[in-house]
Amino acid sequence: MMMKKHLVLTFIFFAACVMASAAQQAPAQQNATAQQQQNVPQGNAAYGRKLFVSFGCYQCHGYEAQGGSAGARLAPRPIPYAQLLKYVRHPTGEMPPFTEKVVKDSELTDIYAFLRAQPPAPDVDKIPLLKQ
Repeated sequence: MMMKKHLVLTFIFFAACVMASAAQQAPAQQNATAQQQQNVPQGNAAYGRKLFVSFGCYQCHGYEAQGGSAGARLAPRPIPYAQLLKYVRHPTGEMPPFTEKVVKDSELTDIYAFLRAQPPAPDVDKIPLLKQ
């Protein structure tokens, strides 16, 4: 009986330590996300949509950047701007590189604004046709 009580107390103590550690890490992650968002240059989302289509991004990533058979989902939560810029310039896999001669940094900023402006997908429970 004493051993069982000791195990329960040890488990409770361990769980409390894990929860306290997680609580301390959450604000740090939020601060990092806020910092990344502050470092994002402002772009024109409407113009970014036009560029997304004119450069042919939609062909692989879909018109709403939701992803497709050949390209990954880019929105509504795009990767950090610096990562996107680096990947567009030096992609891996099937995506062709888009040098600064092809797509200017300012145009990528507008495309990124478009990606960030995409609304999240609706909750499945709120789509009437799926309830039938």
